[in-house]
Amino acid sequence: MILVDAGPLVAIVDRSDQHHQSCAEALAGIREPLVTVWPALTEAFYLLSGVPRGQDAVGELVERGAIRLLPLDERDLPRIRELMRKYGDRPMDLADAAVVCVAERERIRTIFTVDKADFSVYRLHGRTRVKIIP
Repeated sequence: MILVDAGPLVAIVDRSDQHHQSCAEALAGIREPLVTVWPALTEAFYLLSGVPRGQDAVGELVERGAIRLLPLDERDLPRIRELMRKYGDRPMDLADAAVVCVAERERIRTIFTVDKADFSVYRLHGRTRVKIIP
């Protein structure tokens, strides 16, 4: 599985996004299942609020199963809060912390994100680097 952050969700549907081309090309080459979490989806919807049909396009990706939502619940919150404290100097937001938490929990090692500056610093379980695409 590949865990998708908010940035590529925005870039894929917004042709004016600076990362559109690289994300569209990366998406075309992906064969593994794509998954995300509610906070990343929420962030993407917010960022696409001014893009005509942008929110609909991302919603359709999820509805048709092109991107699957992985669950988060109260058992994940302590780890999410711990990550946000640990990377508070970045600062790590809820969406990034949820992505890292789920990556740890599900043993996912590849993150589809345009946020290379932060995700190149984050470590799974404090030690393992993730593979970042594109």
